[in-house]
Amino acid sequence: MAFTRRQILAGLAGLGVVGLGAGGARYWLGRPLHATTHDYELIAAPLDLELVPGHATPAWSYGGQAPGVELRSRQGDWLRVRFINKLDEPTTIHWHGIRLPLEMDGVPYVSQLPVLPGEYFDYQFRTEDAGSFWYHPHLSSAHQLGRGLVGPLVVEEREPSGFRHERSLCLKTWHVDELGAFTAFSVPREAAREGTRGRLSTINGQPLPTLELPAGQVVRLRLFNLDSTVTYRLNLPGAEARIYALDGHPVQPRPLGKDYWLGPGMRLELALRVPEAGRELPLRNGPLRLATIRSVASSEAPGGWPVALPANPVAEPDLASAETLSFRFEWAATLVDNVAQGASYQYWQINGQAWDINDKTCAERPIATLKRGGHYIFELRNMAQYQHPIHLHGMAFKVLDSDRKDIIPYFTDTYLLGKNETARIALVADNPGVWMFHCHVIDHMETGLMAAIAVV
Repeated sequence: MAFTRRQILAGLAGLGVVGLGAGGARYWLGRPLHATTHDYELIAAPLDLELVPGHATPAWSYGGQAPGVELRSRQGDWLRVRFINKLDEPTTIHWHGIRLPLEMDGVPYVSQLPVLPGEYFDYQFRTEDAGSFWYHPHLSSAHQLGRGLVGPLVVEEREPSGFRHERSLCLKTWHVDELGAFTAFSVPREAAREGTRGRLSTINGQPLPTLELPAGQVVRLRLFNLDSTVTYRLNLPGAEARIYALDGHPVQPRPLGKDYWLGPGMRLELALRVPEAGRELPLRNGPLRLATIRSVASSEAPGGWPVALPANPVAEPDLASAETLSFRFEWAATLVDNVAQGASYQYWQINGQAWDINDKTCAERPIATLKRGGHYIFELRNMAQYQHPIHLHGMAFKVLDSDRKDIIPYFTDTYLLGKNETARIALVADNPGVWMFHCHVIDHMETGLMAAIAVV
């Protein structure tokens, strides 16, 4: 749905949220709104990074970091973030994987207007699910995510998880040359294929870091794929590691196995038993080393494997009564003649419809309208030779099965749909609003592979 600026700001004011940094506005930071809150002031601003030794890269940061500062809340608590835009262009924040009210979702011209340079916007919502999530803009995405506007969000469990140690690892491949200058974030011929890849892989903004972990302990590793394009084939050869959660939602612990394919926007929580002091383990993307894990001496007694994490309060879909809807993700092969005049490339489509990122009314034509409280099965069909990490805003869904791989059903917000794969997911449409449904390869999203789903 499209709103005028006045309508959006009036609606948000009724919720106690302020959109503009005007004098006299009610300012909640430092004053409790609910019994338990986690307050942050988050500033987006330019930042020079030394990604390539001896050279400055003109990145954009959240909280003086790129990737951005880690935000933390606790399950059932409120997270409140005063977001201040000190960039020279409009932006927003989308809270990837968080089930929240529509007006907090951060999609411009759907849930809010862009936050203009010099303005601020107050995001506040209850964090109902524990797990690993993240945040990023939903405006000029290839450009803004490419420059570094990505960051992790961790929601801790209500009760202690059993892990004494944890580390957050943000994976991002940067579009920079050998002198640290940015290269093109999106190249049309690559957008029509797998997406435009960067050349420099980093963890927490550092190429090939060494991560020191305490010997003998079981450490919780939270891995976030904050990249715009790259699917990482993560592996830890020689390590004893178990999967505890996928995309923020717990699973029954099981061995990591040979590798795990982590698409853009996806997260993986591992428990790693750190070997004896002095040993090193490679964390790799396929055959390529991303980091070295070094075991250092610890005075603590060796740790055991924690029990499974408690499930999040996501409604279980009733498959017997669910309505089935089909979605085809296709290559559009559309030629656009007037890009120089502002038209957008459209290489991809869902059910024959290509999203136009320059058309602010696209969300007024949802690809599907769901009944609030209804149970649905989505059949996802990839009609192309390239992978698509399919992401749904506002709700979690359960992955049921696939014609290409064995699935142990689990809840998530992003599913990596493989080449020519058909998979089924199920959900309860329990969150009213107009929600984005798109591929998280940003090139694909910005060239048509996005749609709106309405819950009414």
